[in-house]
Amino acid sequence: MGEITNFKGEALQVLLARVGERVRKARDLKGVSRRILSETSGVSPRYLAQLEAGDGNISIGLLTRIALALDLRIEWLLVDDDPWTSDVIRVTESYRVADALTRQKAALNPDQPDAMRASRVCLIGLRGAGKSTLGRLAAERLNTPFVELNREIEDQSGMTISELLALYGQEGYRKLESQALSRVVATHETVILAVAGGIVAEPETYNQLLKSFHTVWLRATPDEHMNRVRAQGDTRPMAGNPEAMEQLRAILTSRETLYSRAEAEIDTSGRTVDQSLDALIGLIEDRHFLSAE
Repeated sequence: MGEITNFKGEALQVLLARVGERVRKARDLKGVSRRILSETSGVSPRYLAQLEAGDGNISIGLLTRIALALDLRIEWLLVDDDPWTSDVIRVTESYRVADALTRQKAALNPDQPDAMRASRVCLIGLRGAGKSTLGRLAAERLNTPFVELNREIEDQSGMTISELLALYGQEGYRKLESQALSRVVATHETVILAVAGGIVAEPETYNQLLKSFHTVWLRATPDEHMNRVRAQGDTRPMAGNPEAMEQLRAILTSRETLYSRAEAEIDTSGRTVDQSLDALIGLIEDRHFLSAE
């Protein structure tokens, strides 16, 4: 029994040392100080120092926060094999460089918003507006990459949106949303992006979105929004909530001013998917959103 206990103790120390070394290496590659990592992850500087020294017996919850703040999957910090393959280092470094270049372009071209938006298009609007469906179809038709921001967040964190919300709450989710948006800007000169309807309620993130993308508001009547959500098999808005429609109307009314800040809008009410798709593609082509003109 003593040998088993000793083995477990040695194995734990090896694991803690490995995790500490990888956190330190990830932080160096990302170019952030321990103080900044502490602020973004919510883990104290003292705890981070202990962790990087191999002395921190950290919980999975806190380690997940650190991994997310470093744009890493938690398993990269835990696996036996060295995760720092050329691909991981290349992606991390390309993000750092691309992010720096994006900031430099913004500083050098403060009066050229179209240059900052490059050939990036973002679809905004309430759930049920058709952002994901029309965005994906338009991207296929125009031979352009399509990104759904919530899927980007899930892929990066290794968790579903519902799991992230349960773990970090709305505030934590919004921070991850902002980070994911920065990654898309840094890695895509040309893209069609679909975002969650509530992104417009986060001023800093929404301003970043408006500066970095040609934005199109996909709008519809409250009845159509609700019917489309139902058609997708999502009963959450209605479950045990007889006032769901009134709440949806209130949300749409409260966000209307925010959505109207978009460069363009398309009313999809009473239109088939094909009709809305033709309208979206026509708008993108007429306004040269995906060209360098």
